[in-house]
Amino acid sequence: MSKQNPEPATHDTTLPDIGRLERMVGEILEQAGAAGASAAEAAVSMDVGLGVTVRKGEVETLEFHRDRGLGLTVYFGQRKGSASTSDFRPETIRETVQAACDIARYTSEDTAAGLAPAERMAREVPDLDLYHPWDLSADEAIDIARECERAGLDTDPRITNSEGATVNSHQGLRVYGNSHGFLGGYPSSRHSLSCALIGEQGGHMQRDYWYTVSRLSGELEDADAVGRMAAERTVRRLDGRRLGTRQVPVIFAAEVATGLLRNFTGAIRGGNLYRKSSFLLDHLGKQVFPDFMHVYEQPHLPRALGSAPFDNEGVATLARDLVADGVLQGYILDSYSARKLGMETTGNAGGVHNLSVDTSDKDIHDLIREMGTGLLVTELMGQGVNLVTGDYSRGAAGFWVENGRIQYPVEEITVAGNLKQMLMNIVAIGNDLETRGNIRTGSILIESMTVAGE
Repeated sequence: MSKQNPEPATHDTTLPDIGRLERMVGEILEQAGAAGASAAEAAVSMDVGLGVTVRKGEVETLEFHRDRGLGLTVYFGQRKGSASTSDFRPETIRETVQAACDIARYTSEDTAAGLAPAERMAREVPDLDLYHPWDLSADEAIDIARECERAGLDTDPRITNSEGATVNSHQGLRVYGNSHGFLGGYPSSRHSLSCALIGEQGGHMQRDYWYTVSRLSGELEDADAVGRMAAERTVRRLDGRRLGTRQVPVIFAAEVATGLLRNFTGAIRGGNLYRKSSFLLDHLGKQVFPDFMHVYEQPHLPRALGSAPFDNEGVATLARDLVADGVLQGYILDSYSARKLGMETTGNAGGVHNLSVDTSDKDIHDLIREMGTGLLVTELMGQGVNLVTGDYSRGAAGFWVENGRIQYPVEEITVAGNLKQMLMNIVAIGNDLETRGNIRTGSILIESMTVAGE
């Protein structure tokens, strides 16, 4: 809903007792067994949250949400059926269980279908410090958003407009169980503050933004700091130029370098591998990065955004190397893709957990000096990545660098290459570690790419 002058508002941010959801999951699994399922798994979740957006000092949106969901998968031998609902009434749950069973009876057999192996279930659920609810009223959220936007608008006279400042606070609880006897769950929280601004100079406009996110509200950047950073990033992009086509070194700033690692993880994800739609097919044990590269998972980092004690199938998460000395050590597999490949699950149903890259002792300024002449990319646009061939071509914006110094902003350009060569041609990883997501890396310097504009 939208309000121009909202009245003071309150909302219930309490989560249910975890025991209630555990009992619900247990009852669902019992019902599935009674209906003839040879195996079953179920997950129940509840989420509450508050979101506020202020634009030019006025409240543009004020949203409270309280969501819940139930998902069930049953197996009749190797026939699979799934159903879901957001209605927790007993009669609806019974109908959902029956619907999943009816579907399973009519599906074809799949030799890879089934629960993850019983011996891989998490035996303990460590406390990873993921739950820090924020006792935040709507009025307080509005004040924070206004302070953030005001700081941005006051930073520089060239900031002429705003797309708004947004405060979000979310907390949720998820419980998963299966007929191996596994039953586990934990609460989590996630809070964020963002600001997007528009600058104008010489009749030309630019937009940029900044944001902060954390499990713990006390670890968020100050509102005025977020607003000022959004303004500074916007102003520095004014008077952008285009570039002629050239082959040059490229630095991907940390906030966009995460995308390169995401492309890499997509190429070693089980679904793409068993479908033979990856440029890294059959590369296990082969060199895929320079020998200084170390890429690994850290699923048990306290308060980190990608931490989890077990995956979406109840499999215990473990710290492990994906790449050591530049050599690919393992894939990203859930139990289904593992069976399709004749391998074992890696505890990655639902994705990776805090994928991390070892950094160097060089900051972004050191990387720029090392590059000498080339392109610093700070924004990427479009979806021009082909994971089958590795071909990479995306719209970009950033800064042209000469003699180790930023010269001017650039816009409306394209950076292109092939991911296989791009990963092998990484020269250095900066120490400006990006921690606002599930992939943790510094800025990445690549030896050479094609840059095209005019």
